[in-house]
Amino acid sequence: MARPDKSRGTAGERIQGKYDAVAMVLQGGGALGAYQAGCFQALHEADVRIDWLAGISIGAINAALIAGNTFENRVARLRAFWERVTTPNVGLMDPNLFQPFLGTGMAMRGMINQAASIQAAVQGQPGFFTPRMPSALFQPPGSKEARSFYDTGPLRETLLELVDFDLLNSRASRLSVGAVNVRTGNFVFFDNAERDIGPEHIMASGALPPGFPPVKIDGESYWDGGLVSNTPLNYIIETEPTLMSLIFQVDVWSATGEFPNDIAEVIERQKDITFSSRTRLNTDVFAYIQQLRNQVRRLLEKLPKEQRDMTEAQVLAHMTNHASMNIIHLIYRKKSHETHSKDYNFSRASMEEHWAAGYNDTVRTLRHQDWLDPPPPERGVVTHDIHRHGRD
Repeated sequence: MARPDKSRGTAGERIQGKYDAVAMVLQGGGALGAYQAGCFQALHEADVRIDWLAGISIGAINAALIAGNTFENRVARLRAFWERVTTPNVGLMDPNLFQPFLGTGMAMRGMINQAASIQAAVQGQPGFFTPRMPSALFQPPGSKEARSFYDTGPLRETLLELVDFDLLNSRASRLSVGAVNVRTGNFVFFDNAERDIGPEHIMASGALPPGFPPVKIDGESYWDGGLVSNTPLNYIIETEPTLMSLIFQVDVWSATGEFPNDIAEVIERQKDITFSSRTRLNTDVFAYIQQLRNQVRRLLEKLPKEQRDMTEAQVLAHMTNHASMNIIHLIYRKKSHETHSKDYNFSRASMEEHWAAGYNDTVRTLRHQDWLDPPPPERGVVTHDIHRHGRD
């Protein structure tokens, strides 16, 4: 893997004192979440201190592992989690097993990926979820076992072991995780700035039906936040609009992709579009709104004082009270051997590949040191992405 270039100072030194908040926004995406862990490792090695973590589903789990550990232990705990919930390269998961027949190309990797996905669906993953026996289809209606195909009890034990919830709730880092109220359909965020967070809040954010069961919190049941919005960027923007923010937005689904040729590719493309949450459109629209706010503010400044004191002008002035934001966009790009099962392919080989991709994308991004500078006031919001704005 590439290594960060510290010859001109670290990224952490570059941004020190320039922002009110440095945030990391993490999408949901199952096994693809190892990409986010790789991104964080590169930021960690570049001395970037994350103040605020916002996540959905697997993004919420990664966020909790970061916020719930000391700075020195964060990468190690992420690694411990991902090694626990992935299948080692042994038996059918060993790439060398198929090498005499398929060589080392994409056909072999595709076969391993398919085997890993089938294994996860049939057997579950250690430290994460296990299949219900008998199946939910044969459980009594109304029972908790009838509401999901898997039991996520192992995930609770893993979180309790790898996340220090006392540290997490000390608010050294802010943590916000999104979920959906099953009864009302409302999107909610559990935020440690407002309440104590426990393993049930993290599990609620990742309770994707019908695979995983709803999680009950304070008398209400919750499902995966990705059912409504898989990217928690808007929560940060709307909750603290006056903070000068640097936001590392890490997406594991890409809205753009090739036209599908068969049903398997149709399913994959449908997932990409559904769970990408149209992130690019959202950031572009927000940048446009920020430009409008800046124009209204400049117009108000030209009014005579007696007109600026009018109620209507005061309302407009309040609406323009938004700080500038710098969004660093990191998006996982699928490999040719991946299919519609990429989000539940928990093979160790794929995990390492996703992790390395996140690490390398972040290292390449941080080489553009000017991207770390706050945007000029007249722009309000800027978005940088090595896949769209530059390559090195």
